[in-house]
Amino acid sequence: MTSGAASPLPDAHDMPWPESGQWCVYLIECINGAWYAGISNALAARYAAHAAGRGARYTRANPPRRLLGWRPYPDRASASRAEAAIKKLPKGQKMAFLRADDGAGKKS
Repeated sequence: MTSGAASPLPDAHDMPWPESGQWCVYLIECINGAWYAGISNALAARYAAHAAGRGARYTRANPPRRLLGWRPYPDRASASRAEAAIKKLPKGQKMAFLRADDGAGKKS
């Protein structure tokens, strides 16, 4: 498995963070129970911004409870396409998307 989604609902502190500069799609569980998907190439800093109320508009209104997982991608374009795809999925399929090992996010 290539993502940080090691268990069904891990906590941000229980998983490795991607290397700085590594593009990834990530999922955050918000305090309202919703799951927020985004992309970043500095996930630790981006998560900290969400937690501090300086992230996306949605997470300013619904602060993060925990990081659910992330999946690496080789570049911003592929991460953006994956973000669009994961946002279209039902909640129950989003974790499976992060865990998928189809090579889409692997560096060669």
